[in-house]
Amino acid sequence: MSEQKDETTEKHGLADKVSGLGQKIIGEIETIGGVLTGDPITQAEGEYNAEVGDVREDLEEDIAEAERHDAAVARDNKA
Repeated sequence: MSEQKDETTEKHGLADKVSGLGQKIIGEIETIGGVLTGDPITQAEGEYNAEVGDVREDLEEDIAEAERHDAAVARDNKA
C-alpha cells in the first residue's frame, strides 16, 4: 500500500515541477497518444494537462507582473 502511495507522489511531483508551457506540451503528447492507441482515459488526461498548462501559464504571467510592480513600488519608495 505504501508503494502505491510513493508512485502516485512521484508522478505528481514531476508534474508540479513542470512549467505551464511544459505541461501543455506533455498534455498534447498524452492527448495524441490516447487518440492513437484508442485510450480515452489517456486522451482525457492529456486534455486536462493541456488545460492546466494554460492556467499555469496565466498564473506565472500574473505573478511575474506582480513582482515587477512590487519592485517598481519599492524603487519609488526609496527615492
